[in-house]
Amino acid sequence: MKAIGVALACGLLLISVGSAQETTSSGKSKSADRTVIGCLAKGDSAKEFVLNGQDGSTWNLKSDQVALAEHVGHTVKVKGVVSNVAMHNMKEEAKDAAAGAGVKKENSEHGDMQVASLKMVSGSCK
Repeated sequence: MKAIGVALACGLLLISVGSAQETTSSGKSKSADRTVIGCLAKGDSAKEFVLNGQDGSTWNLKSDQVALAEHVGHTVKVKGVVSNVAMHNMKEEAKDAAAGAGVKKENSEHGDMQVASLKMVSGSCK
């Protein structure tokens, strides 16, 4: 009976650790697939765009599937895949640790994303 209790406790611990690995310590997603809402602006080159997220994040966007240029100056909801997700997550963990230690005041997310879909939320940025 005691062995069953220990096995059950170990199983619950593994489940909670597995689900905890889905986000960074500040709650940011570790998934390669992301959805972000924000203001779309022109980037440095013809096919690059910047999304200033409502959550304070900043994303460099590219897409071969979605006409991003048509939505510059709009509030949009984009879904896409984070470039180099493993490196991105390591960078976010380091920023979380620095913010937790008081080294850095701001801890907003910044990354590169390949956009798969876009939905216009508003015809302007608020």
